[in-house]
Amino acid sequence: MKLIPAFLMAAILGMAAPFAQAAVVDFELPDLEGKARKLSDYRGKWVVVNYWATWCPPCLEEMPELELFHNNHKDKDAVVLGVNLEQISPNALRDFVDGQFISYPVLLSGPKASTELGRVPGMPTSFLIAPDGKIVARQVGTVTAADLEGFIEAHKN
Repeated sequence: MKLIPAFLMAAILGMAAPFAQAAVVDFELPDLEGKARKLSDYRGKWVVVNYWATWCPPCLEEMPELELFHNNHKDKDAVVLGVNLEQISPNALRDFVDGQFISYPVLLSGPKASTELGRVPGMPTSFLIAPDGKIVARQVGTVTAADLEGFIEAHKN
């Protein structure tokens, strides 16, 4: 019996439905070099916004999957944005990111339970933003590159 990926299961059970009619979302946060990055800068692509922290074992577990997905799609149809939700200096976070070989943009936010995209009840939490800027899914817990690719493929027009 084949297991259904978490993002697909959410869609099947209707958990993603409340996001389908949501308004276009945006936010602006600094990256590790202090450059302001807006979610709207990536309009036209699928965007995985992954909320995480360095002390979170499941976050560390999914980083290679997010890196794989990002590298497979960044020049085509999708990107990953990592948003760090802890009190940490940019230098310490940069060292951590370099040590994990993360190439996708990492943004600084600081601790918070609710974001511009919605609640983050646990980490990691990922939101999937459609090319039109609307939230189409939220996953609390780890995701894989295959989960993300399957969900996007199922929801392309």
